[in-house]
Amino acid sequence: MAFFTAQNEKVVKRVIYGAAVLICGLVVMLQQKFLPHPNVFPQFIYKLPMVNAILNGSCCILLIFSLLAIKKRNIPLHRKLNLTAFALSSLFLVCYVTAHYFIPDTKFGDVDHNGIMSAEESAAVSGIKPVYVIILLTHIFLAAIVLPFVLLSFYYGLTDQREKHKKITRISYPVWLYVTITGVVVYLMVSPYYNY
Repeated sequence: MAFFTAQNEKVVKRVIYGAAVLICGLVVMLQQKFLPHPNVFPQFIYKLPMVNAILNGSCCILLIFSLLAIKKRNIPLHRKLNLTAFALSSLFLVCYVTAHYFIPDTKFGDVDHNGIMSAEESAAVSGIKPVYVIILLTHIFLAAIVLPFVLLSFYYGLTDQREKHKKITRISYPVWLYVTITGVVVYLMVSPYYNY
């Protein structure tokens, strides 16, 4: 923790922004298929999207309880809840990158395992798809944007710079909460179309 001091703020900010750019770059590379994908991989990989939804849902709950804790001025509990949410979000990131490395993307509304979709199902998918796309795009965009803000919030919290922490958390908290909620929603909406 000695590195996390107010004197090292410029260095920490550079590391934070660099990490955010690297992580976003890696995700873009995975989405654009710049990296070779193996044909054979362990079966547990197919469970990672569900694990990611559970991690997102858990983070959402932790963030809500964290807000309640700080409103009651319970700083030790607030810190523990946030550190746990941060650890789960970090695990989510590892699982997300791993899943997207191995598993081909699933498109919302893809046909079922038999390759058949009824007219009613097709109409329902067409009606819901714009909602899904809006949720997905805002989720992806805000997840990329919020990362440095969350990291700065943690830095200011760990270095006891309370005014800076409060100021940046007013931005990072609602966005992070939205990202965790929409992560679960996206999973629930697209999971019926998984082909595995």
